[in-house]
Amino acid sequence: TVFTTRPDTLFGATYMVVSPEHPLLDRLVSADRKQEVDAYVTSASTKSDLERTELQKDKTGLFTGSYAKHPLTGAPVPIWVADYVLASYGTGAIMAVPAHDTRDHEFAVKFGLDVVEVVGGRKEGEELPYTGDGEVINSECEGLSINGLSVEEAKAKVVAHLETKGAGSLKTNYKLRDWLFSRQRYWGEPFPIVFGNDGKPIPVPTDQLPVTLPEVESYEPSGTTEGPLSTVQNWVQTTLPDGSGPARRETNTMPQWAGSCWYYLRFLDPGNVGAPIDPEVEKYWMPVDLYLGGAEHAVLHLLYARFWHKVLYDCGVVHTKEPFQRLVNQGLILGPIEHTRFLDPETGDAISAQEVKEEAANTFVRK
Repeated sequence: TVFTTRPDTLFGATYMVVSPEHPLLDRLVSADRKQEVDAYVTSASTKSDLERTELQKDKTGLFTGSYAKHPLTGAPVPIWVADYVLASYGTGAIMAVPAHDTRDHEFAVKFGLDVVEVVGGRKEGEELPYTGDGEVINSECEGLSINGLSVEEAKAKVVAHLETKGAGSLKTNYKLRDWLFSRQRYWGEPFPIVFGNDGKPIPVPTDQLPVTLPEVESYEPSGTTEGPLSTVQNWVQTTLPDGSGPARRETNTMPQWAGSCWYYLRFLDPGNVGAPIDPEVEKYWMPVDLYLGGAEHAVLHLLYARFWHKVLYDCGVVHTKEPFQRLVNQGLILGPIEHTRFLDPETGDAISAQEVKEEAANTFVRK
């Protein structure tokens, strides 16, 4: 299965690419190319995702020797393996539209692959790839034409056609990477999970929650790959939720985000022992009118609080899809004047940096 955000450009797909980690790669590689492809896969495994997806990076890849069938035209589409495609993106396989994607275009030019323009709108003298908006061109086959449509109209029509043929479907894909949610340390929320003698994880039922941290004299590292809780045997050793036998608690802890991701809700109803928040209280106070915080939170708390909130919305705990109505990032204060404490020479009182000016190097006077 190939994932794309641009079904409107499907007629411009001239090749496809699978990631080096794709589970079907071994079956796609022809015998005469296997040794070379295996070496390429090994090389790709030594690179970080950032190194592999840098726009400035010289594109590398190999033809697998296999072809796919174009879902609209039926034409053969060569399948390549390249490290600029990540297994974590979509399905780990993409359709390449070199006329309208920078990476695909660089790859196609380097390896001499076809480039078919399917979205008009280029200005005179403007070179490909064209990544702007426009009317669809060069896009028709038996039973389907999207020529003259806008990008959005073409997307809807192509998806509907593919669904009718059983050749594709609409899917929402979240650009949220795997979240390392486990810590080998004492502080943090314990996972409400126990393991029986067979090693299978069993969730602690609601009526036995919360699982709380034990009081300890020391939370030094255990000296093993397990966290400090593994040394507290009278806490680790417990019974199965139904009391039918012995069990062992999970000794990793959550990274405290299990609480901080929805603290704004709990602050509204901190004494509620039966639910995260009373529905009436939530409806009265939420959503948050203004979130004031640093820009660094965009890929940390803000991102995950929003994700957490959407899960709670799906569960019926909150009534809004978004937790925060407005975001304001405070500025970062930089420069020697802003970082210097100034005193009035007459009174000795501290004065604002806005009231002084630099008269000479490292010499400041009142304005």
